[in-house]
Amino acid sequence: MALLTHAQRDALLDNGRRQSLLKGTADELDFSPVVKLFLPGGGATWLLTELDPDEPDLAFGLCDLGMGFPELGYVDLAEIESVAGPLGLAVEVDAVFRATMTLSAYAADARRYGAIRA
Repeated sequence: MALLTHAQRDALLDNGRRQSLLKGTADELDFSPVVKLFLPGGGATWLLTELDPDEPDLAFGLCDLGMGFPELGYVDLAEIESVAGPLGLAVEVDAVFRATMTLSAYAADARRYGAIRA
């Protein structure tokens, strides 16, 4: 199953390439999320900003598994695609999601409330 559209994958890879040039510097970029994934009927949500250009199935973003501790980090897209929630439902893309903040702003909000509120 292809979770991301070609346009989403291209945007995530472009962000990953741009970020890789600045890794470890004070100039790292704070992107707005490109895509929101969620598990219907479950508490898991992912806001993804970039894909690693060297490992394009490795995404970076804000990950919330519904346990009250959202965190920034890397996640394997194949693992997300393999998740099955209640009633066997698969992870979906939120087709109406439009980012209104940068990832760090979503992360600060999620830490404050214990969950992603996007």
